[in-house]
Amino acid sequence: MAYQNMSEGSLNYTPCRYGKSKLLFRGPKKKLDEPYVAFLGGTETYGKFVDVPFPTLAEAGLGATTLNLGCVNGGVDVFLNDETVADICKKAKVTVLQMPGAQNMSNRFYAVHPRRNDRFLRASTLLRTIYREIDFTDFNFTRHLLQTLEVTSGEKFAMVRQELRDAWVARMRTIASKLQGNLVLLWLSGHSPDGVAACDAIEGDPLFVNREMIEAIRPLVKDVVEVVVSQDEIEAGYEKMIYSDLDAPAAREMLGPIAHAKAARALQDALAPYL
Repeated sequence: MAYQNMSEGSLNYTPCRYGKSKLLFRGPKKKLDEPYVAFLGGTETYGKFVDVPFPTLAEAGLGATTLNLGCVNGGVDVFLNDETVADICKKAKVTVLQMPGAQNMSNRFYAVHPRRNDRFLRASTLLRTIYREIDFTDFNFTRHLLQTLEVTSGEKFAMVRQELRDAWVARMRTIASKLQGNLVLLWLSGHSPDGVAACDAIEGDPLFVNREMIEAIRPLVKDVVEVVVSQDEIEAGYEKMIYSDLDAPAAREMLGPIAHAKAARALQDALAPYL
């Protein structure tokens, strides 16, 4: 495996907080008294294992300060529940939201941690009724839960997946309304939203999100920027990431710096009209 074998902590994310938010964001901390572009998203937006993530790369070409509000393992819920983030985005020239997956949010079937949205908290009575054969105390993470549900019963799992998709659309409509400003959505993935098999599979991100879901919320946003990264670009990016031996498996789940550069270029063009 090719990668930069740096010591633990060699990549300094200079974590910081804004206002009363309990969330830790990637620094350095920026001043909010000048025009800025806000970037919302999960681990990829945060730029885990990437020296210069796409919010920072885009800054030079935009001619405006960029604020990285990416949150590790964050889904839609973490931003809906944080009033500081909402206030920052309302005051931004434009906000970019990297589309999150549909798995990391509370829904009719299960609840997730309010800040660490990938953490499974509990199953609903409905899910326990449908899957009586499963002991839900065995799960800590949403993806592990979903993998088990699918293996146990593909037919039942189709109901779960559709519920997550319906909840995602509803939650995204809510966040678009709450931010009250210029909102641009970013699709950044190793597959297209038109790929049925890829969008149905429990792998890759944004999990379960497809073209139909994007079109359902398109009228509520200013633009949708789509960046699809090839497998060759992802593989080449591994050589440029910075992580320790212990973090190697987690790094393999990321898209890498070539994807970030590609996203930054696409966003510079798309955001220009709002600056």
